[in-house]
Amino acid sequence: MSKALVTIVGRPNVGKSTFFNRIIEKREAIVDDFAGVTRDRKYAETEWCGVEFNLVDTGGYFPGVSDKIGKAILKQVDISIDEADVIIYMVDGRAGRTPMDEDIAPILKKWGKPILLCVNKLDSRELDINIHEFYRLGLGEPYAIASSNGRNIGDFLDAIVENIPENKKQKVDFDKEIETRMQLAIVGKPNAGKSSLINSLLGEEKHIVTEIPGTTRDAVDTLFKYQGEEIILVDTAGLRRRAKVTDRLEYFSTVRTQEAIRRSDVAVVMIDATEGLVDQDIRIILDVVKFNKGILIAVNKWDLVEKDAKTAREFERAITELLHTLRYIPVIFISALEKKRIYKVIDIAKELYLERQKTVATNALNKFLEEIVAKYPPPSNDKKEVKIKYITQVKSPPPVFALYANHPKSIKSNYRQYIENQFRARYPFTGVPLTFIYKKK
Repeated sequence: MSKALVTIVGRPNVGKSTFFNRIIEKREAIVDDFAGVTRDRKYAETEWCGVEFNLVDTGGYFPGVSDKIGKAILKQVDISIDEADVIIYMVDGRAGRTPMDEDIAPILKKWGKPILLCVNKLDSRELDINIHEFYRLGLGEPYAIASSNGRNIGDFLDAIVENIPENKKQKVDFDKEIETRMQLAIVGKPNAGKSSLINSLLGEEKHIVTEIPGTTRDAVDTLFKYQGEEIILVDTAGLRRRAKVTDRLEYFSTVRTQEAIRRSDVAVVMIDATEGLVDQDIRIILDVVKFNKGILIAVNKWDLVEKDAKTAREFERAITELLHTLRYIPVIFISALEKKRIYKVIDIAKELYLERQKTVATNALNKFLEEIVAKYPPPSNDKKEVKIKYITQVKSPPPVFALYANHPKSIKSNYRQYIENQFRARYPFTGVPLTFIYKKK
């Protein structure tokens, strides 16, 4: 049985995202004082009184908009309402009833679904007098709440649960297992085609996709079933150079993308084939490596590149030369819009997910160490003879290996790189950053 969907709708800046964050008990949606911050639908699982449901945050509802992004947001809200079992219609109690509130109310009634009229921003009982004018919307009893301080939130959640259809009232499973599904982050600079890739994979316009750079602002999780296996896709806001992050919203988006990388298992870094590998792409790749995530480079818009039989090899060689020590990262050439090789991205990501969990037996590691040290002993330093005596894997995932030596601080970076190069020649760990720590025996 699928969980009930409870969708929050309302005109911009009435506090929908603040309410969403309050209910799911974490700062998941971007919240700011500017109107129109939320664009894509945003889902989160939550529960009240033992009943689980999915809460959906939507962009500000602008009936009759004509601009491109406005129309895309409106389409997303309509899709969310269509999916919903319960609609929360949120209005601003401090601002009072507005003409736009009056325009939205009859549109919602036409859907024929339970509607809860939520009057937000009423921080104290003295302000409750403001709810009376909202009776004229014809949506029944208004509920006075304040998302910012939690006032009357419990009573309102009671009303939500009461309005969930009985066949959708799914009880909390307190024995639920730990998340075992692969979390796959789709990252890259603005307009590299991240949302287009997810839309092509899903076969629906789950996310807003336009040619305007920076359209996606929140990280948005989507459940994707592929060959009978569930994968969590994370679409993220395009990362820009920090010097160009001038407004607060883009700053929050950059932080959110970093968080998405941090909580993922594997990251697909999207590169625009028409631009090639640029400095910002390299910075994003280094971010993924820094967090020790599985990593795959997807060169998108390959259909727009004039090419011959050697083009892909030359492009890949140029990438590996620029990345130097990161040559273990696989590269794939795709077209998200034409759906070319997009499922190969998932196949490789699954391989990297398993590769990241791999372990190597201690006896095999020490046999390897003995061989490479005999071939090229660590150089002595400051008249000290350096000896590396033992190696073992101490963590997975991500893979971490500890090497014990008599003078670990005397092992220079070039020898450490030699060890990693030799290690990857024996144990490739394709697409997986490795960590080697040196300790005193």
